[in-house]
Amino acid sequence: MPKLGFMVVTERVPAHTAGASAARASSAWMRSYVHGLLWIDAGAGVLAGASALQIRFGHPLTTSAGPWYLLFSLALPALWVLVVAFSGGYARRFIGQGTEEFRRVLSAGVVLTAAVAITAYSAKVDVARGYVLLALPTVVLGTLIMRYAWRKRLHRLRARGLCMRGVVVVGHPESARDLVRQFRREPYHGMGVIGVCLPRRRMSGEPIGPGDIDGCPVLGGFGEAAEAAERAGADTVAVLSCPEMDGLELRRLAWRLEKSGTDLTVAPALMEVAGPRTTIRAVAGMPLLHVEHPELAGARRVVKGLFDRAAAALALAALAPLLLGLAALIRGLDPGPALFRQTRVGKDGVEFTVYKFRTMVVEAEHLKTGLRLANEHDGVLFKMRRDPRVTAFGGWLRRYSLDELPQLLNVVRGDMSLVGPRPPLPDEVARYGRDVRRRLVVKPGMTGLWQVSGRSDLSWEESVRLDLRYVENWSLTLDVQILWKTWSAVVRGAGAY
Repeated sequence: MPKLGFMVVTERVPAHTAGASAARASSAWMRSYVHGLLWIDAGAGVLAGASALQIRFGHPLTTSAGPWYLLFSLALPALWVLVVAFSGGYARRFIGQGTEEFRRVLSAGVVLTAAVAITAYSAKVDVARGYVLLALPTVVLGTLIMRYAWRKRLHRLRARGLCMRGVVVVGHPESARDLVRQFRREPYHGMGVIGVCLPRRRMSGEPIGPGDIDGCPVLGGFGEAAEAAERAGADTVAVLSCPEMDGLELRRLAWRLEKSGTDLTVAPALMEVAGPRTTIRAVAGMPLLHVEHPELAGARRVVKGLFDRAAAALALAALAPLLLGLAALIRGLDPGPALFRQTRVGKDGVEFTVYKFRTMVVEAEHLKTGLRLANEHDGVLFKMRRDPRVTAFGGWLRRYSLDELPQLLNVVRGDMSLVGPRPPLPDEVARYGRDVRRRLVVKPGMTGLWQVSGRSDLSWEESVRLDLRYVENWSLTLDVQILWKTWSAVVRGAGAY
């Protein structure tokens, strides 16, 4: 099998000169990436078949049934690739992000298992269950692991500005600027804005002239979006919510983009509502978007609470030696208690005592008043990159979020969740607006979208937006994803101070 690798464009082409060359480069790396997936899946089939054959039969040619299983093992790589393709595992729209790619691999595993079972039953063949129980789960697990590693390599390339999809944004300046900044903050999505199309006039009636939006050139007006995307070599046109782009204009834009094969994405007005809460229903011949209310109580919340407490209790037991060691170091390196207790606001505005390892000098709270003018954070939070109150060892604890491990006690007690919005201080809550108070309808968490998206480097508005997104779209699957991403965020230590 040839060495896995996919072609990347190492030269960054300016947005205004990208043109067709950018489109060709995008298509080239994407084809190469999908070819890599084919080799990965075939390789997983080879490893699974060979492992199951060796473990179950040893030397298959010495047994009567062995040759048949040898033939199946040889056919398994091609068969597995076909089943994954049938399940949509190579669809380009799922490349590089989200869980849909992995879900389709799991679906392919179920389909292959069912096909083997039905075929064996119909043909009245006595299948060696040991072989099947080894081969099929192994091919699925191997595929998932190798595809995850393949995706992480893509993310590293995208962090360098490579293997990106060119996007032309259609919308008003403020919303276009927000999208540009979000794509730059999260490059692993692979969406790079190469230009924007704005209305000819602002909402106030003031005309909009040529210029740029955060460094992205203005390529024209709304009516020129398709032509602008073709000139810039864009893969996608992203239409943001704006009154000028009604249903008729969107259809016309889609017809023009169809000629060049450029993708069209449309952001609904409810941008923070996730897919599982939305369904399209045809009423009187019109497609209507139905939005379910977020599930803030009920059986799923009970399951979340049980999961949180059980996982926190197991983590406390496993990490007990580490916690005791850190506590001893804190007390030995700086006079004072190892634990820091502080009043925070939890679900429905109920106050509770949060536990953390002490990272500051003992009189830190009294010194805070004199440092107000040095606050480097906007909004209601107080943050300083070089806070003089933080001890040397405390700075190390903060960098890797080890100071927050005692909050596992709060999770066991039921004050907090493993995943949720950031637990605020009472004086912060006193300055909340009506929308921001929405954060308090769920328990605060040890980690959350804010933790895996930049931590203290985020602006106040961005932190609020992420917390509200979590509240509106909570699910146990999302919790597991955030917990998984927390590890890499903590190891990097970025945004922690």
